[in-house]
Amino acid sequence: MFTAIAALTPVISVMILLVVLKLPAVKAMTISLGATAVLAFLYWQVPLVVITASFFEGAMIGLSILYIVFGAVLLLNTLRLSGAIDTIRNGFTGISPDRRVQLIIIAWLFGAFLEGAAGFGTPAAIVAPLLIVLGFPPLASVTLALIADSTPVSFGAVGTPVTVGVEQGLYEGGSVAAAVQPYVTEAGGMDSFIQQIAVQIMQIDLITGTLLPLILVMMMTRFFGENRSWKEGLAIWKFALFAGAAFTVPAFLTAWFLGPEFPAIFGGITGLLIVVPAAKKGWLLPEETWNFAPRKQWDPEWLGKGVNASAKREKEERPSFLMAWVPYILVGLLLVTTRLDALPFKGWLQSITVEWNNILGTGISETLEPFYIPGFVFIIAAASAVFLHRLKKEEFALAAGISAKALIGTAVTLFTAVPMVRIFINSGVNGAGLESMPLELAGSASAVFGGAWPLAAPFVGALGSFISGSATFSNMMFTLFQFSAADQAGLDPSRVTALQVIGANAGNMICVLNVVAAAAVAGLVGKEGAVIRKTILPMLYYTVFAGMTGFLMILFF
Repeated sequence: MFTAIAALTPVISVMILLVVLKLPAVKAMTISLGATAVLAFLYWQVPLVVITASFFEGAMIGLSILYIVFGAVLLLNTLRLSGAIDTIRNGFTGISPDRRVQLIIIAWLFGAFLEGAAGFGTPAAIVAPLLIVLGFPPLASVTLALIADSTPVSFGAVGTPVTVGVEQGLYEGGSVAAAVQPYVTEAGGMDSFIQQIAVQIMQIDLITGTLLPLILVMMMTRFFGENRSWKEGLAIWKFALFAGAAFTVPAFLTAWFLGPEFPAIFGGITGLLIVVPAAKKGWLLPEETWNFAPRKQWDPEWLGKGVNASAKREKEERPSFLMAWVPYILVGLLLVTTRLDALPFKGWLQSITVEWNNILGTGISETLEPFYIPGFVFIIAAASAVFLHRLKKEEFALAAGISAKALIGTAVTLFTAVPMVRIFINSGVNGAGLESMPLELAGSASAVFGGAWPLAAPFVGALGSFISGSATFSNMMFTLFQFSAADQAGLDPSRVTALQVIGANAGNMICVLNVVAAAAVAGLVGKEGAVIRKTILPMLYYTVFAGMTGFLMILFF
């Protein structure tokens, strides 16, 4: 028990420092990094060289995240200077002036497409700025973008959390784990088994995921509305459930017939094609339009530090609606075409790497793929505005300078947060004979819950995303553990594995790395704790409701 408490210390320290004591992420993560390193060295007896190598590994991962954030901020600032953002804002207002409708279309449906195409924090990095320019408070924009980027995460980056995270998580020593092999054989092979899990994920999300847009708008009206009202969000329940199903049903059918690579992409596109025309016609919408209070009445905590305040074009001409959207359309096309194995582009971009193998002789390695990371696509799209929107080179250079300057605080945070995560995960290499910290935590939880494990399984998945910064990493860490716990308890292992994946999605809402990145784009550096205090509520809904739904399905089906 003491070992489990010790393993929980880094997680608790982050939550207390960020959420309770409200320290900026720079201070909170620096303290947590020190505490984790000391704990790993003294209690887990992790060699100092492994701790040091984990720090360097984390720094390289932090660079890749910083690259994505820079690209997203650059794209936003470039489109501000070109006047495209004004055109886009007017276009969304033309669909509906109701902020609840705008939120569902942009964060839930457009965000789902971006998640399916790219993943790795891309949706929040694009959606949050779009909401800001539409007139949403920065804190609301980041919080709501993170909440929306949950259900689609199962199949983000063309299915990576399942096709890589879950599949690799079922291997042990280079081959399929012995406990898993009978189930794989019965399903007709690993691909069929993975597709079976994907279908079960969407079966649960037909309930939990469909409700999420309603949760989203209720969070907005309760915490960012003038009247602080749940009821004002509930008033749009018909449209919200319609929009929820417009994603989850096509995603379920895609998982059933095509597999795990395209549910988020096809669900997002189909949802947009269905919901946007319905919104224009006012179908299922209440008579009263909802909006935020005047800006002068906003809580000062909601406001950012004006990351993009200097990026405003003084010229009167603006790109047309279609031309304004071309850079974002280009982002979508490039992300999809460079991530399909059937096309050669993925291999070309991944062939150029920056590698550090066997760091300090520890066996720890890290690789950066500078032309495959989504940040590169954002930069290409931003550069396209120079030609598409007749932007001067001096204006593009101004946007780049503003964007780079905005990331200084974020860089410090990432270079403390990610190394802490890597030390936590790499603690399995130790002289104390213990499992790694996350596996010790999961093992203790399994012993407590026993046959009721499906209720706890999503929380383990959420913990994995919170500490690792990635649903894919969470699935790689915990899939075999979840599978084995279910098998030993006489439960359906594939259903419990589906709950692991859904839990990893929920953890995406409060993941420190995602929060830091999204906050940086919105100019909210130092307010990461405020974001987590809001996102933790829907995270708990998602994990609890998914666990209950999965548990009932296991009992009765």
